[in-house]
Amino acid sequence: MFQFPRLEFDPSADALREEVRGFLADELQSGGFTPAADCWVSAADPEFSRKMGARGWLGMTWPKEFGGHDRPVAHRFVVTEEMLAAGAPVAAHWIADRQTGSHILRYGTQEQKQTILPRIAAGECFTAIGMSEPQAGSDLAAIKTSARRTDNGWVLSGRKIWSTGAHFSHYMIVLARTSPAEGRNRQVGLSQFLVDLSLPGIDISGIRDLGGTPHFNETLFDNVELPEDALLGTEGNGWAQCMGELALERSGPERFLTSLVVLEKALPLIGAHADARRAVEVGSILANLRVLRRMSLGVAEMLERGESPATAACVVKEMGNRLENDIVQRLRGMLAGIPRHAWPAGFDVLLREAILHLPSNTLRGGTTEILRGIIAREMGMR
Repeated sequence: MFQFPRLEFDPSADALREEVRGFLADELQSGGFTPAADCWVSAADPEFSRKMGARGWLGMTWPKEFGGHDRPVAHRFVVTEEMLAAGAPVAAHWIADRQTGSHILRYGTQEQKQTILPRIAAGECFTAIGMSEPQAGSDLAAIKTSARRTDNGWVLSGRKIWSTGAHFSHYMIVLARTSPAEGRNRQVGLSQFLVDLSLPGIDISGIRDLGGTPHFNETLFDNVELPEDALLGTEGNGWAQCMGELALERSGPERFLTSLVVLEKALPLIGAHADARRAVEVGSILANLRVLRRMSLGVAEMLERGESPATAACVVKEMGNRLENDIVQRLRGMLAGIPRHAWPAGFDVLLREAILHLPSNTLRGGTTEILRGIIAREMGMR
């Protein structure tokens, strides 16, 4: 259905991988962090983000004039998958580095690029996503949040939900209605705003997940006054911009490596109790991981070439979600019959985290049903 290009890793990318692994090993040995499942959502440590920024591992592909490092996409991919595989506490900077920075680079004002992007690259500025609403999750075009023009800028009113990390973020990109829809075409009249979360009239409240972690949030905007340049990109082009942002959100290694740290922790234990059934299960998981990695690399190259991989990104996310769930469920089956006292220290906590975070995998970045609908429509057009 889709042709995924092949993103290559040169010797410099391999050298970077060894550097990152050395850094992570040192951090683990010194107690710098405890590995966590779903680390890009639930494990936030601003100090760790600043360490990454100091090493040039944030904003890696951005121009140097805006605090970036002009490095190839393959280098960013290396850092991303190594951090996920280690379960490192990367949640604080994740959204800003993954999509907000690139979005500002494409649509932001010169002042925003010069003031915000260097802070993101330094691990000192964090951002959140303002798309979904209580009555408009999967049906994103049904949002009620609105922004109306004033003599001095805009007034924003409404609420957003499931905004990961909003409670510690500095900015949120908010999708809002700026003019009426055209009949049944509700995608018309939407715009994006770069909102400073320290402004008056903004209230952020945490939403606890099944594990008791409040990394999700509901954000209320009560007649928030925004400056004219808070409009991000073109008025009325919010839907197209939002879809481009979702392509960045849906296709990365975090869509299939969230549970890898649990698998790696379990492999020595499973190896000590190896049998034919467990060998087949491990082999199947690794084969699927290899396929998803190749597809994700292909989307990364498409983005680097300026192409629009929206549907291909949906394929990666949908397949990745299923694999994430499959890994954990298969692990539970492989662990059956192995005494708990034989489990490595801390593994029970890691496995518990992975299990409790599974339900949100099929929601973040678009529900499975919505993704399958997008893919089906694309297939019908071919």
